[in-house]
Amino acid sequence: MAKTIEIDEQISVGALASLLDLPVSKLIAELFKNGVMATVNENIDFDTAQIIVGELDLPEVELAKKVQTGPAARVKRETSKDASLRPPVVAVMGHVDHGKTSLLDAIRGAEVVKGEAGGITQHLSAYQAEHKGRLLTFIDTPGHEAFAALREHGARLTDLVVLVVAADEGIKPQTIEAIRFAKNAGVKIIVAANKMDKPDADINRLKQQLSENELMPDDWGGDTVVLPVSAKTKEGLPELLDMVVLVADVEELKADTGGPAQGIIIESHMETGRGRVAIALVEQGTLSAGDFVVAGSTYAKVRNLETTTGEVLKSAGPSTPVIITGLKELPDFGEEFFVVGSEKEARDKAAEKNQIKKDDGAASTTSGSELLRIISRTNKLNEFNIIVKADVQGSLTSVVDSLRALDTEEVAVKIVSSGVGVISESDVHSAATSGAIIYGFHTNLPASLKQLAARDHVPIRLYSVIYELIDDVKKELESLLAPEVIEQVTGALIVKGIFKLSPTQAIIGGEVTKGKLVVPALARLSRAKETIADELEVTNLKRGPTDVKEVQTGEMSGLSLKTEAKLDVAEGDRLELYTRETKTRTL
Repeated sequence: MAKTIEIDEQISVGALASLLDLPVSKLIAELFKNGVMATVNENIDFDTAQIIVGELDLPEVELAKKVQTGPAARVKRETSKDASLRPPVVAVMGHVDHGKTSLLDAIRGAEVVKGEAGGITQHLSAYQAEHKGRLLTFIDTPGHEAFAALREHGARLTDLVVLVVAADEGIKPQTIEAIRFAKNAGVKIIVAANKMDKPDADINRLKQQLSENELMPDDWGGDTVVLPVSAKTKEGLPELLDMVVLVADVEELKADTGGPAQGIIIESHMETGRGRVAIALVEQGTLSAGDFVVAGSTYAKVRNLETTTGEVLKSAGPSTPVIITGLKELPDFGEEFFVVGSEKEARDKAAEKNQIKKDDGAASTTSGSELLRIISRTNKLNEFNIIVKADVQGSLTSVVDSLRALDTEEVAVKIVSSGVGVISESDVHSAATSGAIIYGFHTNLPASLKQLAARDHVPIRLYSVIYELIDDVKKELESLLAPEVIEQVTGALIVKGIFKLSPTQAIIGGEVTKGKLVVPALARLSRAKETIADELEVTNLKRGPTDVKEVQTGEMSGLSLKTEAKLDVAEGDRLELYTRETKTRTL
């Protein structure tokens, strides 16, 4: 019986060796063999530990992750006694095409969804709307499965989640995922049963599905508010906004408006004429144009401060989404930012964070998924080289993560380089050198580079819908897969006579004991259950003196075999005829 060992999400190499009752040197050697350079005091994650235990072949040991009780509480910034009420930050989440962006459009009187490629949101976006004199901040999250990281990021930014579910379709995979993200973030969930204007909308069926996913409707004795709405007719929108305000009042959301601003980066991208641009959410203090901001390993003197709809701001308080320009580098989405007193301090803080990032990279925790790729690539037949360019940092992360998830033991995506912004001459040269294909997501190819790419035979493929890009890469990987070989036995013969043996040909005769003999075919010669020769080519069949295409069970047959060496064949040997065909494989 296997012994179960419970460990945390991360564990040091030394601690794991002790639990496994192994010499730490043996564990380090196994990690090294699989491409993981780790010392006794460095951490590995649970997935990596599980993989290594499997590689060590310890059937008597079973690893289990320690159960974490309760939702993962969000880290909230401390406030002073002078803190004042702030607008709630609301994430709008749900399955693709269930109407999240359409609902937001109806709330703020815009028509963003018409401009979305494929009709789906592909970026994390933030807006503010006013309801009965109260400001509300909304974050729109993508619904496609490839944007899981962005959705989780959106849930952790917020005070409240509005879960949009189409009442005519009910709960779907991304709905369930959104519920999990919201619960992990420890935020209140309000369910908007959208598309109630459709004839097959069924809110009672939806409530049943919600109850099965641990969201018991309040009118069924639970604490989850479910409101019928329609983005098309605007039915139920006032009630939805009233409920958002009510939840915000109950939560007594507060923040300090005085002092330097702090917050989080929602998105970042390159913009022609403006350079590096970030969308940020102010969480504490007041951000003003001209402030020196540190965001991870980069910094900026805020050159322009605007709302997400492009209106110029002099300053912005808590719960306000803003656009910032003037950044030295693109910050990662999810990076915290804070204001400092001078450019020198901003530069020093950014340099300090950059050094920490480099140090962490030199001795970082290896993830299980990365280790799987390292292990599998030792036996890879083919790698597909690509360069990825995207419009914003969040989308780039989603595309890269989705492509890496396509890796198998035989084929893998090798990302030669990736970045945010338009496709550059450097990208074309890099692709030409590495034999890569350039994939652009929501980004452009300057006309001046088209001729260069054609001259260097560099394929460039531009996409505005993520699943179309992923499907293209998937097809390319499938073309690299070795085809599946299907073998079918057609018949068997017992050797009764040998008429000719030479280095290139054997002519034998016998009785067909199974199925039927057909040509063309391959043959396998065996004696007393041991295979003597295989993949022999059957070139001719005879029934008596006549050439035939097939011979049935019970009949005598002569046949000719093409060989590369003189066969060792004797009476009583068994000859099995079979055909082979190849079938294209899919991922």
